[in-house]
Amino acid sequence: MAATTRITVTLPTEQVAELKKLTDNVSGYVAEAVARQIGHQPVAEELRQYEEEHGAFTEEELAAAHARIPGPSEPGGGGAAA
Repeated sequence: MAATTRITVTLPTEQVAELKKLTDNVSGYVAEAVARQIGHQPVAEELRQYEEEHGAFTEEELAAAHARIPGPSEPGGGGAAA
């Protein structure tokens, strides 16, 4: 088992209520969300560098990318955590 450190996090009351509806292990749920977000950081940096070099992605490129990604197609929509 990985070592853990206890911290205090302040969240909006509404988010806490929703979290408690979704899981009885809030710490585990938040840890998974944080791990997922940390994993996205290198990709986000690569995309930023690509756009800096080649310009912004076109609507067609974005639509093609969204079509290949499973899950909700609306930005910020759905998703279990993150």
